[in-house]
Amino acid sequence: MIRCLAVDDELLSLELLEDNIRRIPFLQLVGRCFNAYEALEIMRREPVDLIFLDIQMGGITGTQFLQSISTMPARPLVIFVTAYKNYALEGFDLDVLDYLVKPVAFERFLKAVNKAADYLTPAPVNSAPEYFFVNVEYNLVRIEVNAINFVEGLKDYIKIYLQGSDKAVITRLPMKSIAEKLPANRFVRIHKSYIISVDKITSIRKNRIYIHQHIIPISDSYRDDLFRIIDPQKLI
Repeated sequence: MIRCLAVDDELLSLELLEDNIRRIPFLQLVGRCFNAYEALEIMRREPVDLIFLDIQMGGITGTQFLQSISTMPARPLVIFVTAYKNYALEGFDLDVLDYLVKPVAFERFLKAVNKAADYLTPAPVNSAPEYFFVNVEYNLVRIEVNAINFVEGLKDYIKIYLQGSDKAVITRLPMKSIAEKLPANRFVRIHKSYIISVDKITSIRKNRIYIHQHIIPISDSYRDDLFRIIDPQKLI
């Protein structure tokens, strides 16, 4: 569980931020603050892993607050959430994890939060997550990596086909992002629009892969990648 703090001097922005936080199962909101002073008070009382921080606030600005805590041991990660684009460079100079510009789409918010989760709970070497969450029609759907048969890319969306399900999970996500979540020793891209689980292959015939009732094309440019990942001892 990631313990987080929301800091913004506008009530509506704070409520929207709080709503997004509560929709994500691995985030725990430990406090919401209208200014940096309130944030510091909470941080003195209990541990905080992640701060969602506005920049233009009365009294101490977000950047001033961040500078003031820069030397503290185990400083929380910080994601700026602001209406102003022109502070991006300064934010990254202050080592913020991400920079979100209001109004923030939930998909973009989720991407930033997943980055924080990866940073705070890094996977062991040569390992990969057993599951991850994707946004589907304003709900977070848990995807078990072992259940994935293959992934199909459709412009800005992907379809995740799961074992034991006739209906694919559709989410707004680039192929690159999903590829980064999948273990490279078990999943391979065989076409610009397809990533498949090698464990789920039923058969291979010429330029096609069969996974149960699905027929998936193999591009010439990805053919070598496919046969590099298949265990030679399985080819008789």
